[in-house]
Amino acid sequence: MIGEYARLTAAEFERAVGDPDWAYERVQELGEQEWDAGLPRDQARCYDTDKMWHALHFLLGRVGFPVDVVFGEEEIPGADDWSYGPPRCLTPDQVRTAAEAFAATPPARLTEGVTPADLVAAEIYPTIVWERGEPLDEVTAHYEALVPYFGAAARDGDGVLLWIS
Repeated sequence: MIGEYARLTAAEFERAVGDPDWAYERVQELGEQEWDAGLPRDQARCYDTDKMWHALHFLLGRVGFPVDVVFGEEEIPGADDWSYGPPRCLTPDQVRTAAEAFAATPPARLTEGVTPADLVAAEIYPTIVWERGEPLDEVTAHYEALVPYFGAAARDGDGVLLWIS
């Protein structure tokens, strides 16, 4: 299970919310355009947090992050499942709020006082990683990548679609 993101321009976002079939096609197109492009996070339209989505959600909840940047704030009405459920979204206003919170929350604060054993106890996916005692470095690396990703989305007035695949 992988956490996925797609930045859409304001016009694309409005269309996506009203036409989820078009949204699916557009996201697929963006993914194909960026496949192996190696774009910097502030230029990429697509991003995924691999299997660290659940740990990010847990850690962001602990610090009181104001926007759900893992599952989104709203479901796209009428959307079919894109894998593990329908896509959800963050409006351009919610993206701005998230970008401000990212800028104000250093990565070290996210994991302060948290051990792999805490993630095991909370049953955070993928549990096997935390049971092996692996450090939280991969989670913080994805967090650090989301900072410029959301910063650029906010700068450009984009909305974001999110889903688990």
